[in-house]
Amino acid sequence: MTKQRIYYTKPSIGEQEVAYATDAAKNGWGAQCYDYLDRFEAEFKAHLGVKYAIATSSCTGALHMGLSALDIGAGDEVILADSNWIASASPIVHLGAKPVFIDIREDTWCLNEQLIAAAITPRTKAIIAVHLYGNLCEMQALLALGKRYNLPIVEDAAEAIGSIYHGKRAGSMGKFGAFSFHGTKTLTTGEGGIFVTNDDALYERVLTLSSHGRSPTQTKQFWADTVGFKFKMSNIQAAIGCAQLERIDELISRKRDILAYYRQQFSAIDGIKINPEPDNIVNGAWMPTIVFAKNMGITRELLLRLFSEENIDARVFFWPLSAMPMFEAVKTNTNAWSIPQRAINLPSYHDMTNEDLERVANVVKDCVKGCVKIGVKNMAENNRFIEQ
Repeated sequence: MTKQRIYYTKPSIGEQEVAYATDAAKNGWGAQCYDYLDRFEAEFKAHLGVKYAIATSSCTGALHMGLSALDIGAGDEVILADSNWIASASPIVHLGAKPVFIDIREDTWCLNEQLIAAAITPRTKAIIAVHLYGNLCEMQALLALGKRYNLPIVEDAAEAIGSIYHGKRAGSMGKFGAFSFHGTKTLTTGEGGIFVTNDDALYERVLTLSSHGRSPTQTKQFWADTVGFKFKMSNIQAAIGCAQLERIDELISRKRDILAYYRQQFSAIDGIKINPEPDNIVNGAWMPTIVFAKNMGITRELLLRLFSEENIDARVFFWPLSAMPMFEAVKTNTNAWSIPQRAINLPSYHDMTNEDLERVANVVKDCVKGCVKIGVKNMAENNRFIEQ
């Protein structure tokens, strides 16, 4: 009998989300066309503790507008970590600038702040801090670097709802922040994102760009003051987001409980690292991830095979962006190139049962036991283990 499939992630949708979306579909037109959108922006900025928020069609769109408002363009460079989803780099490229990839830290898998100064050139115009899998970049050091070199620090907090750095929520500390509400995220609107900032002038620029370049102070109808973008979130999406925000503490808490379960299950296994939570840090735990020590011989391909055999979804750790054909390889980013080969994202959706979590943990434990038993040391031996 086939075991029930365990998905790596899916949203938690309740009756309130359905009710609000239905109301928006029935009544959210004409004078009410932005009611839920305005409410969602107001409630999200209150949750985050920032002055301004502009809901968008995606986190990518929020990044694109924010970087454009910082006048990043042809010939400029933007520094970011090599281990990221392509969405963090694509707005840079679309604006005509060059992404400069640096290595990640071995502990948080976020960009290594100690390598940034050496990568700064006269063309550097910004640094993007991507809070990977809910883990947090070292923001004190990054903000100090930004001040020292007069560079804006941009927070890509797509994966960091619920993460807190020394009392401040992820996304609230940099020049601007961007979040994702994709269906895989802790808080979802199906698709969608948001731009947030405390900078008055930057907010005004992005607000204009977000409406096809129409300034909010412009009195002429259908008059554009510049060429802008169309990255607006729909009112129906925002309605779902409003219901999700009413449950935000519950949604974050459940994610953290799942990460805590995995951490406890693997705590006695030497050679496994899981999402860290140092002092003065709260990890929002979007995506529990485990990385195996090199000498264990456990690879991404082996893990995917074993999870598939148990009818369990698993996600690979992000490939290094510099490994992709549109970029120049930076193999000196050794952590970014090595860690994905021996790591896996674990299922963590809100409605997972204790039995689901146990099934996932047992795959990892059995994999470790099997590899130790036969003395796996390299990929060739991994492949032989897979065939057994």
